[in-house]
Parts: sequence; structure tokens; C-alpha cells
Amino acid sequence: MHMLWFPLTFLCAVSLATSDALTKKALAARYNEYLIAWLRLLLMLPPLIVLLLAAPLPPLGPEFYMTILTALPLELVAIILYFKALKLSPLGLTVPFLALTPVFLLVIPYILLGERISPTGGIGILLIAAGSYALNVQSRRDGFLAPFRAILRERGSLCMIGVAVIYSFTATLSKRAISASSPLFFAGLYPILLFICLTPVALWKGRKDLRLMCRTGIFRATLLPALFSFLETITGVVALSLTNVAYMIAVKRLSLLMGVLYGHLLFRETGLRERLAGGGLMVAGVALIVIG
Repeated sequence: MHMLWFPLTFLCAVSLATSDALTKKALAARYNEYLIAWLRLLLMLPPLIVLLLAAPLPPLGPEFYMTILTALPLELVAIILYFKALKLSPLGLTVPFLALTPVFLLVIPYILLGERISPTGGIGILLIAAGSYALNVQSRRDGFLAPFRAILRERGSLCMIGVAVIYSFTATLSKRAISASSPLFFAGLYPILLFICLTPVALWKGRKDLRLMCRTGIFRATLLPALFSFLETITGVVALSLTNVAYMIAVKRLSLLMGVLYGHLLFRETGLRERLAGGGLMVAGVALIVIG
């Protein structure tokens, strides 16, 4: 039963990469990033409400409420930085930095949840992180430290590094909230609460572009990203309830490799061959996690 976490996480990774690529396409059309983030959650509301009503109401205690109240503001900041990163820089130079999250998760879930990982699994997580670094090496002529130098030039990369740090905490807090409630209840409730928190920020930051809300184009551009984001939410929460936080998030970062492919196919981003060199490390890391 517990091995079900891997196919669920893989599907979660595919959904995340697809949603990111479609969101990047919408942002390329010069739609406001705050409105895109808000609309993506807005269009998820109907299936989320159905899921929340269908899920049995679990007993909720102080731990659940405190965890949610801690995670929501962190998640809000992460969303803002996330969409800023997608708008400011190429997918291949922003999304791969999310692989830093599993490295932080080698420590944080142990401190907050007492979760332990095997030595083999730990090596697998580090291989995935190393693979994400290789994804950023666009030219051998620039040297091995070129990605670090690129960080200073790419504001989107800096934003995504901030997201990676925050996500290491919110992923752990989500696991705690799931344990204090139930996977389906949390999957339905949490994005709705996040939508409520994001609404005033998005409407204020996107106030100059609110006229776009009356056009069908922005809704059409956001519908598919919302659909894949909903699928990512459901599969991710259920997978997270079945395994360690670090393992699930590490395998989920296969979306980075898929994101590089999307960047090349949809946006003609360069350096595909060099970036794919890190794919082997990432796949090897996933294999070690699965067998570990």
C-alpha cells in the first residue's frame, strides 16, 4: 500500500511541470502574475469544494489549527515569489532551484516530525540536488561555477531559491496538518484557505489589470494550469501521507527535468543538452530513494 506513494508522486510531478509551463505561457502573454496566481486558485475552487464536502470531517485539535496558521503566511509569500520567478527568468534557470528543498528536508522533518531517512535514501536526495545543479550548467566553457554566477544576474533565480527554503518548511507543516486531520480533508481545505489569503494581495497588486478579468483570454489561459494544479494537489497530499516528507518532495522534483523539456519545446530555451546531463543524476537519485 505504501509503495503507492511513488506513482502518485510521479503523477504529481508531471502535473506540476505541466501547470508551470502553461502558467509561464500565460505570463509570456503579459498577464499580471498576481492575477494569474489568484485565478489559478479561483478556477480550482469548484472541485476543491466538492472534495471538501465529500471528505469525512476528521476530529480537529489545536495542533491542526496552529499548524495551518503557521503554514498559510509562509505559503502566501512562496506563491508571490514563485510567480515572480516564472515571469522574470527562463524556466531552466528558475524551476531547477526548487531541488534545494529536499536538501533542507534532510533536517527539518527530523526536527519537527522525528522522521528519519535511510543512508541510501539520503544519498539519493543528494544526487537529485546534484542533478538539479547540473541542469543549470548551460555551457561548459563558462565553468562549473557558472550557475552560481548566473544567480546574481537572474532575479527569478533568487526568487526561486527563497521559494525552495520556504517550501521545506511548508511541506513539513503540511505533513503535520495531514496527520492531525486526513489527506482528502486537508487537500480540499488548504488551497481554499490559501485562495482567501491571496485574494486581497492579488486584487491590489493586479488592480491596474483588473479590466482583463472581463476578457475571456485570461480565463482560458489559466484554466488548464488550474486543472493540472488541482491534480498536483490531490496526488501530492495523498502521496505525502504515505511516505517521508523528504522522499516525496525529492521524487516530486522530477518536475524540474520535465520543466527543462517544456522550456525547450514551448519557449525555445537553449542549453538543453547540458541541462539534460543532470537528468541521469536525478533518475539515479530517485532509484536509490525507491530501493532505500
